[in-house]
Amino acid sequence: MRPRLALVPGEPSGIGPELVVRALQRDWGADFVLYGDPRVLHAAAARLGLPLPTQLHWVELPCPAAAVAGRPDPANAASVVAALTQAGRACLDEACDGLVTGPVHKAVINQAGIAFTGTTGLLAEQAGCDVVMMLANPAMRVALQTVHLPLRAVPEAITADALARTLRILDAALRTQFGIPQPVIAVLGLNPHAGEDGHLGREELEVIAPTLEALRRAGLHLRGPLPADTAFLPEKLRGVDAVLAMYHDQGLPVLKHADFAHAVNITLGLPYPRVAVDHGTALDLAGTGQADPSSLFAAIATCAQLARRRHTA
Repeated sequence: MRPRLALVPGEPSGIGPELVVRALQRDWGADFVLYGDPRVLHAAAARLGLPLPTQLHWVELPCPAAAVAGRPDPANAASVVAALTQAGRACLDEACDGLVTGPVHKAVINQAGIAFTGTTGLLAEQAGCDVVMMLANPAMRVALQTVHLPLRAVPEAITADALARTLRILDAALRTQFGIPQPVIAVLGLNPHAGEDGHLGREELEVIAPTLEALRRAGLHLRGPLPADTAFLPEKLRGVDAVLAMYHDQGLPVLKHADFAHAVNITLGLPYPRVAVDHGTALDLAGTGQADPSSLFAAIATCAQLARRRHTA
């Protein structure tokens, strides 16, 4: 089965268009529908001195302002959001089998007067479902209980209901999307030493541990709550299919240190596969031809694999 993937290059003045041009130089065993402004991709191809396939399927969404490498313009924000929205709708309507997204510039979109917290939130709202952000590379999978929150807001956001919802979504995705019959999930504690029996915080005793025990009785295979400073040791990860971190910078620095180039961002809980790069727009590299396309390559390969598994399950 050759999946049909929606592909959104992202911020037109960032590195996304150049990475897409590089990706289109090879056959991924998938067909693409590109959402965005063709002029941006042709300009990126010209800068790189690379050809584009003679036949590309486009949903054309022109940028009102000329896209200048390294200089994002709020005038183009609405077209970026429209590309993401229309690509997501195509996946919901099953016109496409999965969605691959390049990096977007959240600040510029908000400068344009569009309330935007990120692509993940936009797609979740469009689909009307709860989602979980998980980053993955060949070394590990790390999902997040809380994402882009100030550190002082994290403890109040970790409730029994929220934690149970995240773990159920993560467990179901590992079973259905990744084909793991009995996934094992390692759950990190919030506090140093996982609270040290309440001496360093009571969230583990009052929220995390009771929630894990209830879910174990429901059939989930969970380890924890574990001290985060040792949970990523190779012997601790042996037999673990995913790690759930309580907040963004608890888990992602370890994953990115292990293999930043090949890491991808997967949105779990959507009714279709969505995979993104794990990096930003890199405006300082835009137009130089020096950006590393490894994460986009990994995102395309991962999305195509998930789309195939979805149709053969």
